[in-house]
Amino acid sequence: MKLKNQVALITGAGAGIGEATAKLFVQEGAKVVVADRNIDLARKVAAELGEHAIAVEADVANTEQVKAMVDQAVSHFGGLDILVNNAGFGTLGTVVTLDEETWDSVIDVNLKGVFLCSKYAIPEIIRRGGGAVVNLASTISVVGIKDRAAYVAAKGGVAALTRAMALDHALDGVRVNSVAPGVIASSYYDKIFETVADPVAFKKGLEARSPLNKMGEPVDIANMILFLASKDSSFATGAMFTVDGGYTAW
Repeated sequence: MKLKNQVALITGAGAGIGEATAKLFVQEGAKVVVADRNIDLARKVAAELGEHAIAVEADVANTEQVKAMVDQAVSHFGGLDILVNNAGFGTLGTVVTLDEETWDSVIDVNLKGVFLCSKYAIPEIIRRGGGAVVNLASTISVVGIKDRAAYVAAKGGVAALTRAMALDHALDGVRVNSVAPGVIASSYYDKIFETVADPVAFKKGLEARSPLNKMGEPVDIANMILFLASKDSSFATGAMFTVDGGYTAW
C-alpha cells in the first residue's frame, strides 16, 4: 500500500478525475477528504469509500470555506499529508468575447483555488513532517487552444505556481508537482455530447487529438497523481507530468 496511514485532501472529488483519485488512494491505504462544491456528489463518493473517507462541501475560491475544509480534514483524521488541487472548470471565450465576471470566475476557481487550498493545507502538511501537493494543470498549459482564453490563462498559471511552490517549500519537506491531462472522458464531455448536432463526429474529433486516437480515462490521471503523491516520486518536485495520449508530441 503506497499511501498507508496517509491523509489526503482532494478537491473536486465528487466526479471524474477527483473521484477516481479518491477511490485509488483509499485502495492504497489512504484516508481521504472528498471535497466538492456539490455536496451530494461528494457524499455519494464518500459513502462508497466507507469509514476511510468523509465528504466536505467547499468552494475552493472562498477563503472561509477553504479554511473550514482544511480544519475538518485535520480534526477528523488527525492531520494532513497530501493535497490534490483538482477542482476546476472551463468555458468558451476569447479575450474579446469573455465578460469580466466569467473571466474572474474561471481564474478564481482554477488558479486562486490552488493558491487558497495550498495556503491553508501546506502548514498542516509541514506539521506532519512533510508530504506532497499535486496540482491539476493541463496540456493547454503548453500548447494553448482556441476560444478558451480564461482557462488557458488559469492553467498556465497553475503550472507556473507549481514551480514557485516547489521552490518555496522544498526544505519544508513538501514536494509540489502538477499533472497535465489531455482529453479525458468525463461527465463534462457527456453533457457536451448532449448538446452538439453530431455527438459521434464530435467525439471522433476529440479522440483524433491524440496519436493513440482515443480519449483518456479518469483513472489514467489518477494513477499519475498517485505516483506523485507517493514516495515512488521522492526526487520529483517542481515538474509537470503530461498524460495526454501523445497530444503534445504532434
